[in-house]
Amino acid sequence: MKATIWTRPFYYIVAFLFASISLYPIILMVLSSFKPSAEIFMNPLSWPEQFSLDTYRTLLERIPFMTYFYNSVFTSVVSVLLIVITTSLAAFYIARYTFWWNNLLFFFFLMGMMIPIKLGIVPLFLLMKDLGLTNSLWSLIFMYTAQGIPLSILILTGFFRTMPIELEEAARIDGASDLRILWNVLLPIMRPALATVVIINFIQAWNDFFFPLIFISDEMKKTIPVGMLSLFGEYSADWGSLFAGLTLSSLPMIVLFFIASKQFMEGMTAGAVK
Repeated sequence: MKATIWTRPFYYIVAFLFASISLYPIILMVLSSFKPSAEIFMNPLSWPEQFSLDTYRTLLERIPFMTYFYNSVFTSVVSVLLIVITTSLAAFYIARYTFWWNNLLFFFFLMGMMIPIKLGIVPLFLLMKDLGLTNSLWSLIFMYTAQGIPLSILILTGFFRTMPIELEEAARIDGASDLRILWNVLLPIMRPALATVVIINFIQAWNDFFFPLIFISDEMKKTIPVGMLSLFGEYSADWGSLFAGLTLSSLPMIVLFFIASKQFMEGMTAGAVK
């Protein structure tokens, strides 16, 4: 007991240091968003001499940031919804049905994690061009969905296999169909795994720079990572507005993590605990 009492302050100090190191870049980004570019270079680590929203005003006037924001939200949300729907159905089939080809099907999905999708960017671009999806947000949605399916299948299939089969048998005795069992019985229990899938894929889609740069050339169809490039000039950059844009673009991720952080941690550790 005495050892626990004496070591507990040390653990609190270490946790506080790690939290401070993790939060410091975010705090510095927010503070820099209230500074003009000159002040950022003169006093990069200090508080703003005067808190002003001029950088945010310049950001909204110089580029169509809200359009970029909408495009990022639309592509991320729709792709995550498609991933959750398709992978929950596929993982339920792989985990609960005992056909001889289930392991082959599972391995087929996992092959998507072994092959870098960016190596096939040329045929993918030609395919999107033939389908008429270049300069369309749906090209990004399809890419993010295909990219997120393999890992999501792995997470959900492993979680399905840890769940007791008695829950489904009881529901079948009451006359529930497979879809009703999945929707009303299993998915509510799988919130930690679903939160893990949502957070991982939303972050990947939200922060992606590569595919919007390749598939989107229309200024009004760009997402935030590509649209922010216009703040960089040939010889200089508007760093104040850039930090303002980064601050605004990070808000959805912060809100999402605060909402689903508990389920995310449970989903990451559920397999190890069981």
